[in-house]
This record gives sequence, structure tokens and C-alpha cells, in this order.
Amino acid sequence: MVQNPSRRLFFKEMAAAGAAASSPLPIEGAAASTVIPPPALIPTVDFHGTRITRLVIGSNPLYGYSHFNSILDRTMRDWMTGENRVQTLHRAEAAGINTWQVHYNDPTIEDLKRYRDEGGKMNWLLLGDFALMADWKLIREMAKLKPLGIAHHGNRTDNRFRAGEMHIVHDFVKAVQDAGLPGGVSMHNPQVMAFIEDKGWNMDFYMTCLYHVSRTREETRAEFGEAPLGEAFMEGDPARMTAMVRKTSKPCFAFKILGAGRAIGNEKALDGAFEYAYSNIKPNDAVIVGMFPKYKNEMRENAERVARLLGGGAAQT
Repeated sequence: MVQNPSRRLFFKEMAAAGAAASSPLPIEGAAASTVIPPPALIPTVDFHGTRITRLVIGSNPLYGYSHFNSILDRTMRDWMTGENRVQTLHRAEAAGINTWQVHYNDPTIEDLKRYRDEGGKMNWLLLGDFALMADWKLIREMAKLKPLGIAHHGNRTDNRFRAGEMHIVHDFVKAVQDAGLPGGVSMHNPQVMAFIEDKGWNMDFYMTCLYHVSRTREETRAEFGEAPLGEAFMEGDPARMTAMVRKTSKPCFAFKILGAGRAIGNEKALDGAFEYAYSNIKPNDAVIVGMFPKYKNEMRENAERVARLLGGGAAQT
């Protein structure tokens, strides 16, 4: 029987991770001098009592949300079978990433359970979405699966802010905290954080998009004099959001640091986007990056990049 080559690579990487403390594992069938390097040592921070890597793997590419166009959405969904999604998580863990950001939906929770059943050990951070936003009783069900925390979904947050309904967001966070978990708020609009901080609400963390992609066309036109085709990724947005991130003492997870793939043209651009994010958030913050490893092992490449930029192995608090 012919073995699936990508699956064979996954098991090699997992074996390499397990052997990292002693010596690298030779690649099967290759020259003795050819080795799989051990996983990168990504700096970690404390998140409410758990050490998490400052690089977190996101969920959007796993489920076909490219924030680019429908063709890329479909490409992601066609390739990201259940098998490939779970394998991607294992390979992220093998690369040294220890946390996965999950948005709530039936397929994501099924993948989480399968990953756990297969021995996966990454922490997981839940973003409330779909049925969970409609039925808060599910919060206690999710608490049994021991996420690091649950955040109110960013687009829903921005919509509530626009409608003057932030009390609903506050009540959601309190329901999460009542279930015994850290409760947080995700957002794309930095004014949401300004509002919450001004109110002095008890938040345990924030998830902060570096691009204010939830602007309506009317809002974009009013602010800039014109509106783009599709979501607005404006070059000044990262500075506006990271300024707010630095003002709060709460831990923040910066996401869309690559502009949903708009900043991946070359290695210099990639390095620059990562370096900008880490240089402009706090030392106790982390970043969430979506990864699509159809063409290369982005998990290992990103882990190595972060370890190199931050000085791998140096735990931070």
C-alpha cells in the first residue's frame, strides 16, 4: 500500500519534536547527514496561569475564511479536509506552537475532539460564534472542554458597538466568567477597546485585529473620502490599533498581522509584518496567525521566524 507522503511527513515531524531534547531524527531513506531540525523555541508568556507561546495558530484558513476573495475561500475549503485540518494542528504542535485559536462551530469542535483523541496537546482559545452567540447555555458546555478563555466574536462586537448595544457584549463576558473561564472581547475597531476601558469593565483579555476591516462602505467613505472593493485594509490601521493595545494592562492577542495574506509577497515583507506586530504590542501579548500549509510548512517557518525575531527560548512575563 502506498503511504500518503504528507501524512508520512507529519509523523516524521512529530517524531522530531519528541526527540528534540536529545538529537534530531534522520529522514527515512535519506543520507545520514540529512536531519529534521528540532522545533523552534518560541518565547512564551503567562496567560491566566498557563504558559502560552507568543505565536498562536488561527482557524480562518482551516475553514475557508480567506478575507480575500471567494476563489481563495474555495481553494482553502477544498484542500482543508478534516484529515488535513487535524494534521495541520499536529504539525503546528510539532513546530513548537502550543496554542490554537478556535472559532465556535460544530466542525471546529469536532476537529478539536479528534485532535485531542489523537494525542494533541495544544491549548485552545475559543472565539464565540454561530450557535454560541445565540445560546449562551453552550458556554458552560464549552467550559467542560477546558479552553483558556472565551471571547465575544469581533464582527458581532463591532456591530453591537455601532448599534449602541455594548451592554450585551458585557453580559456575554460576564456569562463566560460565571462559567469559571477568562472572558474577553474580540474587535476590529480600536474605539471598542477605548469604550470598554473608559467604562472600567472587568475584562480578562482582548483579541485585537490590526486592520479595521469591519468598517461599512459608508463609514470608510466618510473617513477616507472613498470606499474600497471589499474589506478595507488601510495602511494606518495597525498603528491605530496597537496604540490602544499598549494603553491597556490586559493581555491582547493581535490578529490579521499579515493583512489576511496581503503582506506575504516575500520574506522581507513577512519578517517586517511580524516584527512590526511584536514591536508595537506589549511584552505579555501574543499574535494569532492563520496558516495554510498546502504548499509549504508555514507552521514551522513561522515558528522559526518568531523564535529568530524574539530570541527563541527566553520566557517572558
